[in-house]
Amino acid sequence: GATRRNPAKPRFVAGVLGPTTRTASISPDVNDPGYRNVDFDTLNASYGEAIEALVAGGVDILLVETVFDTLNAKAALFAIESFFDRTGQRLPVMISGTITDQSGRTLTGQTTEAFWNSLSHIRPLSIGLNCALGAALMRPYIEELARVANTYVSAHPNAGLPNPLAESGYDEGPAETAALLKEFAESGFINIVGGCCGTTPAHIQAIAEAVQDIPPRQIPDVPRETRLSGLEPFNIGEDSLFVNIGERTNVTGSRAFARLILAGQFTEALGVARTQVESGAQIIDINMDEAMLDAPAAMQRFLNLVGSEPDIAKVPVMIDSSDWRVIEAGLKCVQGKSIVNSISLKEGEKEFLHRATLVRRYGAAAIVMAFDEQGQADTQARKVEICTRSYRLLTEKLDFLPEDILFDPNIFAVATGIEEHDNYAVDFIEATRQIRNTLPYAKVSGGVSNVSFSFRGNETVREAIHTAFLYHAVQAGMSMGIVNAGQLGVYAEIEPNLLTHVEDVILNRRPDAGERLVTFATQVKDAGLKTVQEDLAWRQAPVHERLTHALVKGINTYIVEDAEEARQVAEHPIHVIEGPLMDGMNVVGDLFGAGKMFLPQVVKSARVMKQAVAHLIPFIEAEKSAGSQAKGRILLATVKGDVHDIGKNIVAVVLQ
Repeated sequence: GATRRNPAKPRFVAGVLGPTTRTASISPDVNDPGYRNVDFDTLNASYGEAIEALVAGGVDILLVETVFDTLNAKAALFAIESFFDRTGQRLPVMISGTITDQSGRTLTGQTTEAFWNSLSHIRPLSIGLNCALGAALMRPYIEELARVANTYVSAHPNAGLPNPLAESGYDEGPAETAALLKEFAESGFINIVGGCCGTTPAHIQAIAEAVQDIPPRQIPDVPRETRLSGLEPFNIGEDSLFVNIGERTNVTGSRAFARLILAGQFTEALGVARTQVESGAQIIDINMDEAMLDAPAAMQRFLNLVGSEPDIAKVPVMIDSSDWRVIEAGLKCVQGKSIVNSISLKEGEKEFLHRATLVRRYGAAAIVMAFDEQGQADTQARKVEICTRSYRLLTEKLDFLPEDILFDPNIFAVATGIEEHDNYAVDFIEATRQIRNTLPYAKVSGGVSNVSFSFRGNETVREAIHTAFLYHAVQAGMSMGIVNAGQLGVYAEIEPNLLTHVEDVILNRRPDAGERLVTFATQVKDAGLKTVQEDLAWRQAPVHERLTHALVKGINTYIVEDAEEARQVAEHPIHVIEGPLMDGMNVVGDLFGAGKMFLPQVVKSARVMKQAVAHLIPFIEAEKSAGSQAKGRILLATVKGDVHDIGKNIVAVVLQ
């Protein structure tokens, strides 16, 4: 009727898909964090029925609203895409989440940007927030969406907080809510505006009048990045540093993890995941491919438990399996935007495109293996050929986002004694360079431990191979890799003779490189105690050099005694922090920036720094004069547990 009365101002009906009364990401039983009282398939079926009815009833738009659990919303979006695919009908889709308290997170723990990263795959008409806190407290989160979303942004808040003493039952009358939303519009935050709980026709009229002459928000030109999420966002851009994917939550790659899983000790196995995140893994790879396991059930159970641990769930997961059933079981458990490892052309184009369609529908990125109907690619030319073909199929036939394509051009073992294998590392490095130069926005990944497989049992040589290989691969454009943080060193610190032997193999610089490294590796392994004694030669250096060495190497054994020795010769204890300790951390920063050191080592360095500072703080405090005057107050804050938190604390000590 309203549209007929004023055709110049059409009205559209949005069919709402609510959050349901259950959550797929949280257990209702505090004693069983892995339990769920609803699953993805049940939600998907329920939403499917609602969509059929809403579309049959003539709605113009589908609105997934009041999202407090992003996994519930992903089930709704999956049902929507399935309906569109089945019927050939397409409607605009709007998404609106709810921030439930002043932590700035959804009920299931996601930040605003993580929420957007998780749901952007459907390319909605709009993303926004509704309900919950009211407009005033919603403002910073709408501002964040306005900054990160390359689509329209909506806001329809409650009329403030519930207030039983107010006439409407809520704090705000029409004028107050309208004034707040007018400021949103004037700040360029919103395109669509309205009201939720406690708002009345009078509120809606006041809001409409307040914003009618204000230009809507301009959609920003957001950088093309691989946007992943756990509870927090994780974006990988063209200039991002190397991304470490933890490899130890893999039953085929870690005996300790496999023993725990096979024994049903899933809670204890969470400790492996936690240690990886604490050691600098920015994504964790999870694999349950063991013949003695019900792999889909094991994947589901472990991911449900991961979801109950915020210090692990903050990072994205890589769901790793050669069995598609396991991958789907995993995708149905994660509210964040994960990575599927992997899909390939091994079974032909039809199956490849089918699985890629599902990856996108579940809201994930994909590792795409250099593997086709003829087998795995082992030369540079074959790697590039298969990756190029895969890229074109995904981007041209499916409109798959190129930034969600993560190629794995196959890292194979070198120094195997087989001549055909001698160029494997070079082939990977050069294929990486070509892929990054010719396939825009796609990234390159790989399983780094494979390259040193010939030297199992010799940790010194394996660490050197991984470190040198990564140095060259990252220079060529490798974006991320599945690594064991315990088998990564510092490129600049590799013993020169060992580095020469290792790089002769990696870069295939001489035909006898493999034999020479095998011989040299035996000497390194047999050196035993001698190597340890040589390693302690740094203890004879001046104290400032010892502090730098300890920080770069992440050695905490002597840090307290060295910090104390430095304090005794310094004029003031703060000078130890401002001098040798900061000098050491600057070396760490330079190595990290140059790709000669990786995040797990930086985390170890930061922990050593923290120990040194902890020793010095009592002396700094004791030196403060009792009558000192405060010169004002500075607020310093970082994310709890973040690696930068250590740096923030050091800055605080210096400022004090």
